[in-house]
Amino acid sequence: MQCPKDQRVTLVNATLSNKLAVKLCPDCQGNWISATDYEAWIASQSEKTAEPKLMAKSTTEINFVPSPNDNRAALCPECQHYLTRAKVFYKRAFYVERCTHCGGIWCDKGEWEVLEKLGLHTNIEQLFSLEWQSRVRELEYSEKERQATTEKLGSEVAAMVFELAEVLEKHPNGDFGVAYLMRRFHK
Repeated sequence: MQCPKDQRVTLVNATLSNKLAVKLCPDCQGNWISATDYEAWIASQSEKTAEPKLMAKSTTEINFVPSPNDNRAALCPECQHYLTRAKVFYKRAFYVERCTHCGGIWCDKGEWEVLEKLGLHTNIEQLFSLEWQSRVRELEYSEKERQATTEKLGSEVAAMVFELAEVLEKHPNGDFGVAYLMRRFHK
């Protein structure tokens, strides 16, 4: 079985957390997880569902740099179909890949550890759902909007705006406060 990112390298047997059997690329350190091994491993785990907000506001510090191979297209080492990608939005976004034909999963170096620390490793199929990816895009847009607001207003004023937005969101008549502010700026 060859590495999906470099067909010249043969994968070797290895294990990940809690005795999950994988095929490891000795060169790039990526892991191929067969669907059969993953399903058997999942059956032995307690299920844990993560929410995308966990990724955006996570206080979990993980020293992770996405692999330079993350943007490289890949073929399934088992059945040679193209792998599809699911974006994982953490401080530095990365992609987990899966074969839609045989269900195998590819994690580049360090990605499994991030998934594990975020509690996503037992729900990888959820990452590939349209709902999940839509929520991830919303989070990504929200983070970019906050960053742009901070750049335009400065960190001190932006912090006040974010705080006021939270107060107004929670207030039963918060929409009146928003309407007032909008009228002030449309004169």
